[in-house]
Amino acid sequence: MAASSTQGAAEMAARKTSIPLRRLVPALIIGPGSWLGPYIVMNSLFLPPLIQELDPVNKVNTVALFATAGMIVAAISNMIAGALSDRTRSRFGMRTPWIIGGAAAFAAAMACASFAPNVPVLLAAWMAGQAALNFIVAPMVAWIDMAPEGSQGTASSAYGGLGMALGNNGFNVVGALFLSQYRMGFLVFGVISLVGSLIACALVREPSNLDEAVPQKDPAKKEHFSLTTVKSVFPAWSQGRDYYLALIGKMFQGIGNFAIAGYILYILTDFLGLGANAEGSVQLINTIMFVLGIAMGFLAGPASDKFNVLKFPVAFSTISLAVAAACMLLFRNTLGLTLYAFFAGVGMGLWNSLDNLLNLRVIPDQQRVAFFLGVYNLGNTLT
Repeated sequence: MAASSTQGAAEMAARKTSIPLRRLVPALIIGPGSWLGPYIVMNSLFLPPLIQELDPVNKVNTVALFATAGMIVAAISNMIAGALSDRTRSRFGMRTPWIIGGAAAFAAAMACASFAPNVPVLLAAWMAGQAALNFIVAPMVAWIDMAPEGSQGTASSAYGGLGMALGNNGFNVVGALFLSQYRMGFLVFGVISLVGSLIACALVREPSNLDEAVPQKDPAKKEHFSLTTVKSVFPAWSQGRDYYLALIGKMFQGIGNFAIAGYILYILTDFLGLGANAEGSVQLINTIMFVLGIAMGFLAGPASDKFNVLKFPVAFSTISLAVAAACMLLFRNTLGLTLYAFFAGVGMGLWNSLDNLLNLRVIPDQQRVAFFLGVYNLGNTLT
């Protein structure tokens, strides 16, 4: 059985689609930037004022409702999108049809949101957009697996270190121009997401996979829901140990990171007592973290490929985040904030650059790459 498994893995590796880095790297920067940037801008800058316009009395509870419902829809749709993508056979490959379809549906949903006359319509459009967005995310991150042998670290850095840094920080400047026209902003950034996804797909140019067989179930076997069927989807601990450990690690990393990032303004004003100076401190932290994040995006992946190291820099990234939090606790002044920004910038830069590559290395079933990446994304969604 072991020999057969090894032979099957070798055959899979031989058949795996490989995209040259000169096309893949730009796509992995433009692609995630194009979905993450518009989402962050709309979620943080456009959605709250639109909710306030439609229901000013209940705006706080309504924002919480949108966040909770969005989390649930995103978690479910991400796994479904990954599973469907893994089984897709088309002349455009297994990922591209879903990315383009998801981007078109997301743009359409955001157009509906821009004209929403009330909260229920806005909620329906936003939930449809959340689902559509994840049909971009799950297949697109699986592009990393198409990097040439020995270059997956570079591809992972392009996606997480550079593309997501572009999405997290690069779009807010443009988004701020639409603060007074937030309804139009939904339209504009929905189109930006669609155009960016089309450009990314055009760069990758996934080849046809119509000649690849789709894994089939035995029609003679009628499966009923049971623990056995769950195990067929999620492998036992003995088979998926490393994958589950990586998922648990992502959960803890996410909790530690978001516990600070999500409350940074309150930490600066209530814990450190900065008052009116909090805005300048936020800018200082974000600037340092952005610069270091970009630097790690350029350096971490290629270094991982060259020296064939992965686990240690990922582990170091979480330790760096812990040191960052300790610095803010111990030095309750500008020095503490600067040290926090430095260590958190290095930690998050390393994590974003190599996190997806680590997961690719420990996926228990290489025929379901996008599905397991979707499950792994729960580390972001839930935390």
